[in-house]
Amino acid sequence: MTDDLAERLIDAQVAFSKRILLDPEHFEAFIVDEVDEALRDASDLTLGEVVTPQMIKDTAIKFAVNMPLEGSIPELVGEIAGRLYRHSINDDVRLTDVLDTKTFDELTQAIGDMDVVRRVVREVIDSPVTVDVCVEVITHAVDSAVEHGRSSSDPGMRGMLAGVLARLATPVLPVIESGVGKLTRTGAAFVLRSAGEEPDTALVGSAHELWRNRSQDSVGSFRELVTADDVEDFVVVVFEFWKAFRDTDYFRTLLGEGVDHFFDKYGDTSLVDLISDLGIERDDLVEEGMRFGLPIIAHLDERGLLDGILRRQFVPFYHSPEFREVIESL
Repeated sequence: MTDDLAERLIDAQVAFSKRILLDPEHFEAFIVDEVDEALRDASDLTLGEVVTPQMIKDTAIKFAVNMPLEGSIPELVGEIAGRLYRHSINDDVRLTDVLDTKTFDELTQAIGDMDVVRRVVREVIDSPVTVDVCVEVITHAVDSAVEHGRSSSDPGMRGMLAGVLARLATPVLPVIESGVGKLTRTGAAFVLRSAGEEPDTALVGSAHELWRNRSQDSVGSFRELVTADDVEDFVVVVFEFWKAFRDTDYFRTLLGEGVDHFFDKYGDTSLVDLISDLGIERDDLVEEGMRFGLPIIAHLDERGLLDGILRRQFVPFYHSPEFREVIESL
C-alpha cells in the first residue's frame, strides 16, 4: 500500500512540476519568487560566512593552474581567431567605425601623459643598446650601398660610377665602417638625448599622424600587415607563455594575494551587496533565468528527458524511511 501511494504521489508531483515549469506565466512567477527569496536570504549572509579564502584559492588554482591546456582548447582558440580574421565584416568596417577620432585623440593623449610611458621611453632612449642599433642600421646601409654598386646593372654613366666607387671603397671598407660607426654613435646619442626631452609629445604626435593617414581604411586592409599565419603564431605564443607562466610560484603568489584582497574588501559584505557591487541586479537574474530556463526545460521535455530528471529528485524521498514513517503514523 505504501509503495503504491508513493508511486502515485511521485507521478502527481512530476505532473505538477511540469505544469509549473512548462507554462511561461507560471515559470516567470516561479523565477521571480525564487530570485526574490534567494536575495532575501542572501541579504543576511556575508561572503566570509559562506566560503573561505582557501576554498576560492583552491578553485582558482584548479582552473587557472592545474586545468590542462592541451588538445581542443588551443585548437578551438586558433580556429575562432582565424574565423574572426577572415570575416567579411572586416572589409566593410572602417577604423573610425570602431573608434572615432575624438576618442582616439583622448586615448592617445591620456596614454602619452602617463608617467610610466615617459619612464619607459626614457629608459629605451638612454640605453646603450638603442645607440648600438642605430650604428648597426647605418653600417648595414653602407654595406648594402657598396654591394649594390658592385652588382649594379644600371646602364649609362650612373651605373658605371656606382660600380667604380664600390670597387674603390671595398679595400678600405673596414676603415669606412669604423668611421661611420663613430660618427653614427656620436650623432645618435645627441639626437636621442634631444628627442628624449619630450618623448610623450613625439609619441602622441606620431600616433595622431598615423591615425589621420589610416583612419578611413577598413579593418580588413590591415591583413596586409598581419597575416593569418601571424594570428596563428600569436595564439601559439600566448598559449606557450601562459602554460609556463601559470605554473610559476610568482603567479601562484599573485593569485593568492588577489583572493586575499578580495576577501579583505568583501568578506564582511552581504552577498546581495556583493553581487550588486559586481554589477548584477535582481532584474538581471530574472531576465537570464527566463532567457535560458524556459527554452532549455521545454527542449528537455520534447526529448523525453524532463520526467526522468524530476523523478530522480522525488523518488528517494517517497521510498525513504522518513516517508514510510509519516504514512504509517496516519
